[in-house]
Amino acid sequence: MDALKTIAASSVKETTPEFSVGDTVKVSVNIREGERERIQMFEGTVIAKRGSGVAETFTVRRVAYGVGVERVFPLHSPNVKDVQVVRYGKVRRSKLYYLRDRVGKAAKVKEQIRK
Repeated sequence: MDALKTIAASSVKETTPEFSVGDTVKVSVNIREGERERIQMFEGTVIAKRGSGVAETFTVRRVAYGVGVERVFPLHSPNVKDVQVVRYGKVRRSKLYYLRDRVGKAAKVKEQIRK
């Protein structure tokens, strides 16, 4: 089991971005298309965080052209280049799966003012 821990420790990023459930984030994702690579932004609300260590993931949801799109990102993946917090959300739950059923203004999360 110690061998697994040492392999996992080498894959963990030293600095991880500080964000929580309810925050609106911009995730910079490395996209490979054949020989070329580019960075694509995915902006949305964090509706879930789970796991710990190397297996830590977070789910980001956004509505594009009237269709809800959710992506699960491994936090320590080399394809996730950066996570920027656009606005901080004020929520009282650890999972925001109820936003899937909401449409329009009802799907908004209140903003938390930070200094």
